[in-house]
Amino acid sequence: MATGAEFPAGGTALVTGAGSGIGESIATMLVSSGCRVICAGRRADKLADLCEKLGSGAHALQLDVTDASSVESLYTRLPEDWRNIDILVNNAGHDEGGRCRFDEGDAGQWASIIETNVIGLIRTTHAVIQGMIARDHGHIVNIGSIAGLWPYATGTIYAGSKHAVHGFSESLRLDFAGTGIRVTEILPGVVRTNFALNRWGDKSRADSFYDDFGVCLAPEDVARTVLFALQQPPHVVISQLVVVPSAQG
Repeated sequence: MATGAEFPAGGTALVTGAGSGIGESIATMLVSSGCRVICAGRRADKLADLCEKLGSGAHALQLDVTDASSVESLYTRLPEDWRNIDILVNNAGHDEGGRCRFDEGDAGQWASIIETNVIGLIRTTHAVIQGMIARDHGHIVNIGSIAGLWPYATGTIYAGSKHAVHGFSESLRLDFAGTGIRVTEILPGVVRTNFALNRWGDKSRADSFYDDFGVCLAPEDVARTVLFALQQPPHVVISQLVVVPSAQG
């Protein structure tokens, strides 16, 4: 188990949504920093490819944060020497059907956003934090969004979900103030990933969205902020990190 400024070297991390985008970059950067990483996500094939690339420092775990039984069984599905999780990075999330006026959206898709971005994050945190409490040691990193601070038109449900993540992160940090458990929220601006493609299912529209925006963050930019928060000495808690591209002043 890693402690203090040794984080994340020697520690074990669980990264949700690790199969692509920001999650993949976080997992890659943590492994390169000496951390063992449980790469969790729904797509077993993508996780297998990532772990093959990362080597013995990575372990694939098929995990659907919207499925209570999948989360509840995560420990029993891990090898015993991977069960002491020092770091949880809650990265899984989506905005499928988003960027439209509220009444024009689909209620089922709205519910799915909340189920993944909020309930899934809470469910996974509740499962993993039990071991952290027992060891009085751990770091939870929630990937929020600047939408959790500054909502926008056509973002009613996504912004709502990220406001929930923001409030949850702040309250959770206060719950464990003075203990060995730290809580950090990373709030990025626009990051060029497959996120927009998953939102609309239209590659041309997704590419145009990023091209029209201008300079975007890269997944690696967000991964570096996660690493920075983890590497602080025990008495330092990075409660929030807002990171935006230069085009998003």
